[in-house]
Amino acid sequence: MRQGAPSMAVMSRTPFQQGRFEQLPAEPRRPHDYFSLPSEEVPLAVPGFGEHRVFLKRAGSGPPLLLVHGLMTSSYSFRYIIPQLAERFEVLAPDLPGAGRTRLSDDASPDFSADSLAAWLQAFVDAVGIRGCDAVGNSLGGYLCMKAALRDHTLFGHLVNLHSPARPNLRLRALHQALRVPGIQRGLSAFIRRAPERWAHRNVHYADESLKSLEEARAYGEPLTSERGARAFIGYLAEALDPRGFQELLSELEARSRRGLPFPVPLLLVYSDRDPIVEPAHGDALRRVVPEADFVRIPGVSHFPQVDAPEVLLEALSAFLQR
Repeated sequence: MRQGAPSMAVMSRTPFQQGRFEQLPAEPRRPHDYFSLPSEEVPLAVPGFGEHRVFLKRAGSGPPLLLVHGLMTSSYSFRYIIPQLAERFEVLAPDLPGAGRTRLSDDASPDFSADSLAAWLQAFVDAVGIRGCDAVGNSLGGYLCMKAALRDHTLFGHLVNLHSPARPNLRLRALHQALRVPGIQRGLSAFIRRAPERWAHRNVHYADESLKSLEEARAYGEPLTSERGARAFIGYLAEALDPRGFQELLSELEARSRRGLPFPVPLLLVYSDRDPIVEPAHGDALRRVVPEADFVRIPGVSHFPQVDAPEVLLEALSAFLQR
């Protein structure tokens, strides 16, 4: 097993100490160019999601690099690393279906299971003509990318998993059971829509919470203002985070390892040493069943290293993707 460690130290304030929503600055203290990056909408028709248009940030030239965001976020979460990556790659950062600015039609009956979302990734990659691209998936996005790579071995060239959940722990099981109680999903949707920006602020966690702003709360909260958007988010919670899916992934990876089969593509696992939402033990679980994967532990960050420590993450990505 190979293990790397970024050379740059991560500076942080009191870890995960969340401030008050009323005290958020209008703009982030660390500037970025996300909103000025080229945007487009890609038409896509996928079973489980119907016909829709995928919002996409595309920048740079070179070999294609796909960035897949996680739950409660959007392509905006990669705002601090897209410009640097675009110096070497054609970077494509879509919003997942029902998230960010990828809206689903009112008559769609979406299937937000992990398998359905993995199939959506396959369809998107082919729609934009980047089969064989390198990919970076964050949090839920990393989990979906691993599922997609196991379904289709030619989909990606290299894969980086940034701190995804990977095992069916007690928290995920409790969430899954709670969302099955009649009326809970409807009530949660109404609660979220009352103050979506506050909800976004409360449910996105950084090691350095001073990186938050009203701009971010609006970027993540705006899709939750409608009933359709709030229900999409709850669909992700109820279906994509089904504990059975995580157990199936670990079992499949363990079975491959016993047979001497490596993961279908070179894999880098990037995890923090502390996170109240996705504990570092999730990375350890993946490390055990994919022993050939590269592994980087970044101290002092959340499961959003692209926000907490973009320079450190870029160093790790460069070392892996250039090899």
